[in-house]
Amino acid sequence: MNAPPPPADPPALRNDCFALPPGVDWLAVDRALDLLRERCAVVTGAETVPLTQGAGRVLAAPVAAGRPNPPAANSAVDGYAFAHASLTGADPERLRLIPGRAAAGAAFQGQAGPGEGVRILTGAALPARTDTVVLQEDIGLAGGELRLRPGLKRGANTRARGEDFAAGAPLLPAGHVLRPQDLALLAAGGLDRVPVRRRLRVAVLSTGDELADPPGPPEATIDANRPMLLALIRAWGFDPVDLGRARDDAGAVRAALDRGGAEADAILTSGGASAGDEDHVSATLRAAGALTAWRIAVKPGRPLALAAWNGAAVFGLPGNPVAAFTCALIFARPALLALAGAGWRAPQGFDLPAGFAKTRKPGRREFLRARISAEGRAEPFRSEGSGLISGLAWSTGLIDLPDPGPDVAEGDPVRFIPYASFGL
Repeated sequence: MNAPPPPADPPALRNDCFALPPGVDWLAVDRALDLLRERCAVVTGAETVPLTQGAGRVLAAPVAAGRPNPPAANSAVDGYAFAHASLTGADPERLRLIPGRAAAGAAFQGQAGPGEGVRILTGAALPARTDTVVLQEDIGLAGGELRLRPGLKRGANTRARGEDFAAGAPLLPAGHVLRPQDLALLAAGGLDRVPVRRRLRVAVLSTGDELADPPGPPEATIDANRPMLLALIRAWGFDPVDLGRARDDAGAVRAALDRGGAEADAILTSGGASAGDEDHVSATLRAAGALTAWRIAVKPGRPLALAAWNGAAVFGLPGNPVAAFTCALIFARPALLALAGAGWRAPQGFDLPAGFAKTRKPGRREFLRARISAEGRAEPFRSEGSGLISGLAWSTGLIDLPDPGPDVAEGDPVRFIPYASFGL
């Protein structure tokens, strides 16, 4: 009834998996996302876990119901059950009340014959030969006789067996990320174990001699990216691997990447991905013949280094925290979900009136940190500077300004993507 999951991990990514087609220079955001979608295949194998451990896991195979829900016809209300064929059309209808009652988990032991009714409580299975329930508020009772007005339809106030789903009915497809409400569905379908993908392991590496952990010495730059990216990995349901910080040294960077390739399926780096003298991430990847530098027409961001290192996908994010955060949401998240077996997932946004005016520079797509004002307008952060981390905490989403696109005037519709659409 439930398809068996794949038995082993799929093959690792090849070093040329992110190679660009000939002649490509600047990439539009949508083109970059299309290329990532083409190149990111599932890399996680499958396992079976108890249902109670399924939340946040990716289904490795479609699952079907092992039993119907509800398992038997039952009452939707507290009232009295009877056979609809007992009704005559008289006003009032009269039924003889027989002793006993039906309750959830305690079925009625007798049998209701023609012209007879039995007390029933919500969720109780319908007694044999009954098919209709009248609410207790809609009856009169005197001398052991139930009285009700005519016109009640057959099956009123009942739930049919399998009304929600039948045994064998498909419940959830492969690739679905299990939520708490999905566990309720699978439990009702009689499943106590579920086939899921192994959690994607994602390593995070910071680079730079200038970085320090908080609180750090006065002259140091605090490594804000690594705790942020590790938290993103956890929020997206992956297993984080903290590679720490690598100093500005080719050997140290290579050692960190080697560890990431051995322990993880993907690696997120921040900093060192451009072409400067101390950009050892890009230099190390390039020396190994694994680097593809995608120049994306996006603000913040632009450079995105992509590679495969010992079979692990490497996403070289910008060093500025705002750019690293934005590129992780826009580019890394859907790619990681695809690697994890959850399929490609684009964030959902909606249009709001702009609470700002902006003159656009052509040739790039822009993502602005923003939140919704009390008046229901999309309100951007006070500055677009990539180093202003306070804007990340202040904001609740991104304003997506497409390219090509006109200047923005107050009240113009703009696309707002809440962080919840990025799984945050």
